[in-house]
Amino acid sequence: MRIRRTLAATVATGVLAASLTACGPEEVVPESSDDIVLWLVGSDTGDELRDHLVTTFEARNPGATLVIEEKQWPTLVDELDEALEDPAATPDVVELGNTQAPTFTNAGDFRAVSPELYADLGGDDLLPSFVEAGSVDGTVYALPYYFGSRYVFYRKDVWREAGVEVPDTLDEFGDAVAELTTGNRAGFAIGGQDWRNGISWVFAHGGELAVKQGGSWVSTLSDRDTVAGLEAWQDVYESASYLPATEVDTGYWAFLNDGVESGEPAAAAMMAPSWARWELGDWVRNDDGAEVRDGMADDETWGIFPLPGVDGGVAPVFAGGSVLAVSALTRNAELSEDLLRIVYGDEYQTMLGESGLGPANTELTDVMTDDKFGRTLVETAEASQLTPPAPGWAEIESRGLYEDMFKEIARGADVATVAREYDALITPLLDGPAVEEE
Repeated sequence: MRIRRTLAATVATGVLAASLTACGPEEVVPESSDDIVLWLVGSDTGDELRDHLVTTFEARNPGATLVIEEKQWPTLVDELDEALEDPAATPDVVELGNTQAPTFTNAGDFRAVSPELYADLGGDDLLPSFVEAGSVDGTVYALPYYFGSRYVFYRKDVWREAGVEVPDTLDEFGDAVAELTTGNRAGFAIGGQDWRNGISWVFAHGGELAVKQGGSWVSTLSDRDTVAGLEAWQDVYESASYLPATEVDTGYWAFLNDGVESGEPAAAAMMAPSWARWELGDWVRNDDGAEVRDGMADDETWGIFPLPGVDGGVAPVFAGGSVLAVSALTRNAELSEDLLRIVYGDEYQTMLGESGLGPANTELTDVMTDDKFGRTLVETAEASQLTPPAPGWAEIESRGLYEDMFKEIARGADVATVAREYDALITPLLDGPAVEEE
């Protein structure tokens, strides 16, 4: 049974008011079509990858057409919420963030992946944590597309001149970036609302954002380990970052690039997903004559390392990435599933890895270990952690609740007090809209 999701905020209280109504016989079933639509988000899937999907799909399915439409992250949830309910407007296959998937899988918006198809697409070799995020009660609805992980990018020249070594523990990292902070340079560029990087300190201290208790999700921000992680992050922010408390996850690379040619850079280090390397380095011209960064080609100036854990090793940073799912209202389930076979084939998965995106099939991550960037991505991804697969997570993200909480912490508020306040706000949203059956 597919349930309908309607989301509406109650203006007077700001509390989510929603209901889900079972589909009735009046629901329109779309006519089959030889044209299928794939929604991709942002530009991470480059032109070469897109061209491969189109040409391979149309060669395998004569007379059929694959149309790729690009969407943007800030508006994706609202567009999916509307399109997935309309048989005439729904895309056939969609990309969405791994943290957004539980809201739509629990609402019944995606077609279930049969055990046979799941095995054909990689089965147990697919990234387990992402499969879990796309599953409900053991049934898979969304599959991992690619993964990314975040690590520290730093100015080797600045660290060398200051006599600061690459740290072995999380406390040593805090001490290092504090020492590198000067009157006109941040030791560590991080915005006050940047919770996606900030929760790595929570995970490193053994904390959780939410857990399931007695069948319901509960926010655990005020738990001891979570508070310890938030306090550690607050210390680093206050001692090493000049970015305002209102700054979100932003293009920190501008602060590291500043001063490459002249003067002192505005920051000595940052945390970012692996693809950020292509925003760093000297300007060069590519084959098309356009000016681009050289991807940290100068090894004397640029370096990377995993964020270290509390007791050493690698901290469990927040994993980013995407999943793919077939709309429950797809116009052509057979063609949509054939597109998935192309995506999860060895050739395309290898292309993903070669382009710097972690392939969904963990058997093919070796393609990324030829250089330090790929090796560090795989190393940090293996230790990474996801946000809770709670049905209401997309709604929580859309409201910016974690941005608001981190902003208060960045402004110096008592962490334990703020954590209790946000537990009370977040817990009622975690289980998502109530289900009503007629």
